Amino acid sequence: MVRDFSWGRLWSGRSGHGGPKGVVRRLHPLDWLAGGLLALGLLAVVTGLLPTGPAEDQLRRVGPLVVFLGTVIVMAELTGRAQVFDVVASWVARTGRGRYALLFGLCVLFASLTTITLNLDTTAVLLTPVMLAMATRVGIAAVPLAMTTVWLANTASLLLPVSNLTNLLAADRVALSPSGLAAVMWLPQLAAIGVTAACLWAFYWRRGRRGQDRYTPPEPPVAEDPVLLRICAVACAGFLLAILVADVPLWSASLTAMLVVVVAFAVRRRAELSLSLVPWRLLVLVPGMFLVVETVNAHGLHELLEWVLGTDNGFAGMLRSAAVGAGMSNVLNNLPAYVAGEAVVPAGNHEQLLALLIGVNVGPVITPWASLATLLWFERCRFHGTRIGMGRFLWTGLVLSVTGTSAAVCALALVS
Repeated sequence: MVRDFSWGRLWSGRSGHGGPKGVVRRLHPLDWLAGGLLALGLLAVVTGLLPTGPAEDQLRRVGPLVVFLGTVIVMAELTGRAQVFDVVASWVARTGRGRYALLFGLCVLFASLTTITLNLDTTAVLLTPVMLAMATRVGIAAVPLAMTTVWLANTASLLLPVSNLTNLLAADRVALSPSGLAAVMWLPQLAAIGVTAACLWAFYWRRGRRGQDRYTPPEPPVAEDPVLLRICAVACAGFLLAILVADVPLWSASLTAMLVVVVAFAVRRRAELSLSLVPWRLLVLVPGMFLVVETVNAHGLHELLEWVLGTDNGFAGMLRSAAVGAGMSNVLNNLPAYVAGEAVVPAGNHEQLLALLIGVNVGPVITPWASLATLLWFERCRFHGTRIGMGRFLWTGLVLSVTGTSAAVCALALVS
């Protein structure tokens, strides 16, 4: 898997340019964005633009989220290196038996389950290269597989707190456990996936788009280390059982699962372990984004959003909130869009808040910067050499954003 440069290489001493100047030259634009946001947030606190009290509240809130993000991504990265994803992807291709319609359904299911159970960034970072590699090995078009990954990384991220960072924030706000959130969001999630599948087939997978009738299934993969593969698969399954059945705190469950996987690698493939596994960019980006959004809220955005979102907790208010969330996500980014919107939704308006959550999860599929997962996905496609036409990406994403968000909000109204 080809990896871009991030702060992880700075810590692991593998910049390849022998000194600070070389490190700076190799920093990715997303690294600069993350560092800049954190610097702006800290500057706001130092200068008094953001009072100390609200800043401390935001950092206390983001602490468990940062622990969860760091541990779950390390766990997912090592799980990918243990070939768990490769085995499943190969099984999907072979189960399709050369028929595109069956392969399509299996890919939708695979991408959806990966997003729901591990999180959307894992789908973008780890599943994308697996899908693209499968396209190369099997000899099928890469773009349909790539679009399946990026769209479902966003639209399939409604069901569990683990699926998306915004879900963690929303579940905390409305005091819902993982199983409680799933009980509310199961129908909106099915609606979003259903609309996504329909758009994928119409725009990318049907015969006129993919250009082939059948494909040749690949041979079963040979595991490099069957013991390590089984340990990582069990650790992932245990993580899911812990958060769904026992309602263990997410940060605790992901930390435990990560430790199991790390110990297994330390025993069997120690050379794979380094500080470059840690997603430094995300760990810097998230607190910086929270501080910046809180600062902007304190200086006018809050009042503007109060007027735009309103206080209607009924169906019309839900549609309005979802539309605002989707629009802000595609203009800015879904995480600050949710944080800013959440701050103005009245405490008792749970349906309005969950509709906003739908907007910022299902809606950000139009612009490349609408979610971090989409940005990461574009990187992986570029490294693989897969070209995505921007015009087609924008207009098909617009169709999905409008129809998928609307369908999910209608489903939420039925559940509510």
